[in-house]
Amino acid sequence: MAKAKTIYSCTECGVTVPKWQGQCPGCAAWNTLVESVAESGPAAKHRYAGIAAPSQVRKLSEVSAKEAPRLPTGNVEFDRVLGGGLVSGQVVLIGGDPGVGKSTLLLQSLSAMSVHMAALYVSGEESAEQVALRAQRLSLGSENLDILAEIQLEKIIAALDASRPAIAVIDSIQTVYSEALTSAPGSVAQVRECAAQLTRFAKQSGTIIVLVGHVTKEGALAGPRVLEHIVDTVLYFEGDTHQSFRLIRAFKNRFGAVNELGVFAMTEGGLKGVTNPSAIFLSTHERDVPGSCVLVTQEGTRPLLVEVQALVDSAHAPNPRRLSVGLEQNRLAMLLAVLHRHAGIACYDQDVFVNAVGGVRITEPAADLAVLLAIVSSLTNRPLPAKLAVFGEVGLAGEIRPAPRGQERLREAAKLGFTRVLIPAANKPKHAVAGIEVIAVSRVSDAVALLRSLAD
Repeated sequence: MAKAKTIYSCTECGVTVPKWQGQCPGCAAWNTLVESVAESGPAAKHRYAGIAAPSQVRKLSEVSAKEAPRLPTGNVEFDRVLGGGLVSGQVVLIGGDPGVGKSTLLLQSLSAMSVHMAALYVSGEESAEQVALRAQRLSLGSENLDILAEIQLEKIIAALDASRPAIAVIDSIQTVYSEALTSAPGSVAQVRECAAQLTRFAKQSGTIIVLVGHVTKEGALAGPRVLEHIVDTVLYFEGDTHQSFRLIRAFKNRFGAVNELGVFAMTEGGLKGVTNPSAIFLSTHERDVPGSCVLVTQEGTRPLLVEVQALVDSAHAPNPRRLSVGLEQNRLAMLLAVLHRHAGIACYDQDVFVNAVGGVRITEPAADLAVLLAIVSSLTNRPLPAKLAVFGEVGLAGEIRPAPRGQERLREAAKLGFTRVLIPAANKPKHAVAGIEVIAVSRVSDAVALLRSLAD
């Protein structure tokens, strides 16, 4: 078969040239020419509407919509993030830091699914012997699991077309290359072309394709941004290699809800799902300590209880430090300004350190009130009352704004044995929650005054 012709297109103005050059001849931009496969003559003609036959247009109400059947992966937490399981023809992209457990989790899932359906593991980074050693180390039943050590796209698609597995894992997309392009594996053109070809095969054959993606040093998926637009689901694997807990977060899912969170524990037998994740995010202190506040946060449809710790100490430098781990840095500076303006508590000569226990990252603004109370507790060296949980967003005017899914947060706190919950006034339930005292506040000053009265 003749090799496809390649051209170079400018990402800024779209002009095409036959050879790469540093400066675009169309817009004079530098380093914007990206290699791509040139369209053939007949295919290019069909872009005009006058030549191709028109497609059928239907009313949206006439389209019969039905829920696609789900294929379980054998891991409850993985199924939760996916929205209940995998869907035929779905393309999933999962990224994460090296060594966080991406290949381990996928090998475990493929091993469980291979009992009921055909499964193929395509390894581009490891040899077949290395994958077999990992499966043996994890005590996985791999009798029915097929493996292919290959990085050439055309050979991979030929193998997929011949075996027609129900699910295939490509580990990783940055190692796969197409002979139609002259650029090296991992380049923008190669990643985009290989992902597009594999996605086209998945939609035509119904095979589930799971792509493993590398990440940059900033934590984003490596390669072109269009890679995340091509696939159906984008998952991020989070976690510190020094801790045993791993988190999977869904940022895009065409077959389920986004911002779902799956919690796993890394054990000798691989990754195991954690049924009660709130327990790993709560520290067990022998006695009440200052600077600790329990937050009821929401990750997708799941409420979680996380301990927020704060340490306020006298600054020994002209510029006091503001450091947060697991929480947004800029939001911490804003909360300190609100605390000074509307509660009269100044921290301009203090170093402030805030940490979310367990390595979890909290992005929702409902953590504001817990952060403020932890800071006040550390500054005054007075612990918060035992069995107290908090949630609420703090505005610049000093008001405490409501948080979504307030009822679910209250029920989760009551289930884990908390007897008091400090919440925004707008979240106050109409009916009492069994076993828990609900304290509603509307201003930051009211929350700080209430904290002092409870501590006394």
